[in-house]
Amino acid sequence: MAVDIHPMAIVKPGAELGENVSVGPFSIVGESVRVGDGTRIGSSVLVEGKTTIGANNTIFHGASLGSVCQDLKYKGERTFVRIGDNNTIREYVTVHSAAGEGESTVVGDSCLLMAYVHVAHNCEIGSNVIIANAVNLAGHVRVFDFASIGGVTPVHQFVRIGEYCFVGGGSRIPQDVPPYLKVAGNPARPAGLNSVGLRRRGFTAEQRSALKKAYAIFYRSGLNVTQALERIDAELPRTKEIERFVEFIRGSERGIIR
Repeated sequence: MAVDIHPMAIVKPGAELGENVSVGPFSIVGESVRVGDGTRIGSSVLVEGKTTIGANNTIFHGASLGSVCQDLKYKGERTFVRIGDNNTIREYVTVHSAAGEGESTVVGDSCLLMAYVHVAHNCEIGSNVIIANAVNLAGHVRVFDFASIGGVTPVHQFVRIGEYCFVGGGSRIPQDVPPYLKVAGNPARPAGLNSVGLRRRGFTAEQRSALKKAYAIFYRSGLNVTQALERIDAELPRTKEIERFVEFIRGSERGIIR
């Protein structure tokens, strides 16, 4: 099937569209944009800048991808947006280009960005991530694979949200959220292990039990961060999940939600 461009759409010379791409009415695709096979761009969508979109994405009405970022430090450097495959990008989502020469804002594969999500400059979203309506990710936020963020949640710049986390809707996230946790509140507080999500993703009872013990030591023992991590190292098996939990906390620059 050939590319299907609505007569009322504008695809500028230089844009590269793969096979079976469709572009809806009143949409604009810029000259430096590349779109992979099977991606469907709805009506009144703006895709501009140096934006690469992979295969089999669905982009709904009014989304804006690749526009210049809102970072006042941006001075016209050559920056990028890179979006993977099989994503669903709902109405009025904004994904801004990065700041800093050669830098990128990234969305992985198989993500769902619900209506009015804002992904600011230099954010990096992994794969299989769900971000609900009106979530605002400030600059340089990193969201790891299989995380879920509830609606109307602001996330502070440079914060990291770990793998398999569940962030409750209406929360405020000022610091890093370790992998495998549930958090909620304003500001957010830990609410235990994301046991339901882990079970759905195939984590065994043994894996979940070890993570619960790590959570209890870190959040319920009264130890400081250094002491808690030392105790986890001493008492728990060195599974890849435990190692990731410890590694994430040790690598935190903004501090961990406590």
